[in-house]
Amino acid sequence: CSSLAIGTTTGYRLFSLSSVEQLDQVHESNEIPDVYIVERLFSSSLVVVVSHAKPQQMNVYHFKKGTEICNYSYSSKILSIRLNRQRLVVCLEESIYIHNIKDMKLLKTILDTPPNTTGLCALSINQANSYLAYPGSATSGEIALYDGNTLKTACTIPAHDGPLAALAFNSTGSKLASASEKGTVIRVFSIPGGQKLYEFRRGMKRYVNIGSLVFSMDSQFLCASSNTETVHIFKLEHLTDSRPEEPPTWSGYMGKMFQAATNYLPAQVSGMMSQDRAFATVRLNISGQRNICALSTIQKLPRLLVTTSDGHLYIYNLDPQDGGECVLIKNHSLLGSGKMEENKENDLQPPVPQSYAATVARQSTVPSTSTMPGYSEDGGALRGEVIPEHEFATGPVCLDDENEFPPVSI
Repeated sequence: CSSLAIGTTTGYRLFSLSSVEQLDQVHESNEIPDVYIVERLFSSSLVVVVSHAKPQQMNVYHFKKGTEICNYSYSSKILSIRLNRQRLVVCLEESIYIHNIKDMKLLKTILDTPPNTTGLCALSINQANSYLAYPGSATSGEIALYDGNTLKTACTIPAHDGPLAALAFNSTGSKLASASEKGTVIRVFSIPGGQKLYEFRRGMKRYVNIGSLVFSMDSQFLCASSNTETVHIFKLEHLTDSRPEEPPTWSGYMGKMFQAATNYLPAQVSGMMSQDRAFATVRLNISGQRNICALSTIQKLPRLLVTTSDGHLYIYNLDPQDGGECVLIKNHSLLGSGKMEENKENDLQPPVPQSYAATVARQSTVPSTSTMPGYSEDGGALRGEVIPEHEFATGPVCLDDENEFPPVSI
């Protein structure tokens, strides 16, 4: 979560998220219009782009050199693309293609997947266990877990009763979060075993569409946003953890009463009663827009980032100890000249006295060519044009220099 990629009607833009106060534009391209998918490989120079002009074609670029590495065409519209240092996954409505990212060869085609109209899938960013998750059913919340390294099915997880709406791995690929189309319950499973570890209830008043589900890099928090104005952040902790004895209060007494009552209630009822409330929340100024969230560390402090489809990036402070309402500290425009938009008085929430955000001092801005091997034409994919401009390392793919390709901590 150190950079942001956006697709627009005129092309795409890449931003660095190293500072709260300043939004640095890394790259802008207007060569391809109507970009609806743009995925950058971590902080490297490899970027994958799909346009509404050619929705069946994937273009892979080395944006710093300004060269196209290759393009690849498929039998139907590309709905989503996921990538890590080992694999590049292309998801169509009824099939999934897995490429080896070092030479872009097609390794596996998963055909006849259940209808997946939104292109829902998740790929672990940890290349040591490149697990891929996608809907195993169009009518129920079954998750198909696939091992992208061994190219074999790992397991099937019966996650929800209704169809899936969101999937997300944690940074190490050891946990998988999911939500159904109802959007009321979010569950976390162990990987690759598929055991349920956590269950969070974001509300029972109304069904919502979960649009974004993401772990923090340390896997301590899980963020869920929807088509409503509220973003929920849950803390992944067990109730059995040792804690200091709480002072006797009416609410504490009632909590113990409910906890004791769960021993005598049916599993479904007791499970619902023992759900944790959200650790922290954000109330957005907008509702009904698609948004994507991220939990990141910027200038050594935990932040919640929310990007909305109208082209804004909102940055909030997150109190990792006490949670509560997150406070908006910056609003950037992504569709302007590439420079940040100054905050307006009515964009910022009023400061909360003695709040976490009020006690955090704002910090200053921190400040030899080889030809790619040909493609496999298995599985209905077509061979794309290959331009011998890309440099491949003998090990994991390396673009430009090691500083652009920081090691992943396992």
